[in-house]
Amino acid sequence: MARKRSRSFLTVATVVALGAALTFAFWPRPAKVDIGSVTTEPMRVTIDEEGRTRVRDAYVISTPVAGRLLRVEVDPGDPVKKNETIVAQMRPTNPAVLDVRSREQARFAEAAANAALRLARAELNRAIADKEMADTDLKRIRTLHQKGTVSQVELDRAVHEARATQAAFDTAEAAIEVRQAELENARAQLMGFDDQQRLGTTGARAGQADEIPIRAPITGQVLRIIQQSETTLPVGAAIMEVGNIDSDLEVLVELLSTDAVQVAPGDHVLIEKWGGPGTLDAVVSRVDPWGFTKFSALGVEEQRVNTIIRFDDSKPAPAGLGHGFRVEARIIVWEDSSALIVPSSALFREGRDWAVFLVEGDTAELRQVEIGHNNGVQAQVVKGLESGDRVILYPASGLSDGMRVAQREVQ
Repeated sequence: MARKRSRSFLTVATVVALGAALTFAFWPRPAKVDIGSVTTEPMRVTIDEEGRTRVRDAYVISTPVAGRLLRVEVDPGDPVKKNETIVAQMRPTNPAVLDVRSREQARFAEAAANAALRLARAELNRAIADKEMADTDLKRIRTLHQKGTVSQVELDRAVHEARATQAAFDTAEAAIEVRQAELENARAQLMGFDDQQRLGTTGARAGQADEIPIRAPITGQVLRIIQQSETTLPVGAAIMEVGNIDSDLEVLVELLSTDAVQVAPGDHVLIEKWGGPGTLDAVVSRVDPWGFTKFSALGVEEQRVNTIIRFDDSKPAPAGLGHGFRVEARIIVWEDSSALIVPSSALFREGRDWAVFLVEGDTAELRQVEIGHNNGVQAQVVKGLESGDRVILYPASGLSDGMRVAQREVQ
């Protein structure tokens, strides 16, 4: 009998233990969730995009005439002063090389010009002799006319002859100048780029006089050298680019057209990741009204709009930044110093409305909310929540209204 009672007791105990184990195993437990808080703090909505710096008024210095550019001695970064610093020098274009027949024709033309010049000088000598004779005759006849020996007609004829010889003398002198110019023209047909000493005995000075200096159009720095080696260039060929980095630097940002419509001139901009310490203050200067198509790195076709950002003129220029440097611009399109904020990760769609799971004690309560601005990390709460409320972050699909929840332990 005792053995039978003992066996019954063990059976009952086993059943009770098994039932307790099954009850504990299948008893509903609180779902582990991440919980965040609704706070009141400053909030801003920004449009973040990469940009590059540039000098707003960059000057491209080009050749004023066709000719030979001497080697450029300035380097990028060198300071220049308006209308004073000589940044480059040129020489006139070397005349075309003559073929054998053209050169012989030019030589004969030079010889003919020489002969014409000698003939003109002989004509001048004859004109001088005729003028001297006419002047002597006029002086003699005037003396005789005063004594009454010759008539007035003979005096008038002598005056006419003197004036005619004077005109012949002037004509002979002018003819010499014409023949001299013709000779120089004929010699110029034979002159080459290295024949400057034929014009005089000054040698190096004559070569320097033919050089054309090119001066800096503004005060600033040399940005880049386009053509540095000595070469022959046509008129208008680019040599270098100069600009003022200290006071004329701006940022060009290519915004998506959907973002550009939210940006307006005067919006505050934060320049970050520019390579130096801190954040630079800037302001939107212009949003172009014209968009263009651009392919992204993934090959996606995008509509972009150029947006110009100017640095704060009241502050010194950022040291180290130059033309064409990469920066990151954060354009502030909205901000509030005391906004009611909920983490964006707590929001989800409930039909056409936004909703969150509010934590009341240890229970999840479904709450519809009205959201204003959302920057992807934080969202402005317009209606439905209060400061200090606790909400579930990253709500799982299995979470429902009224379910028990508990804070997930941070490991």
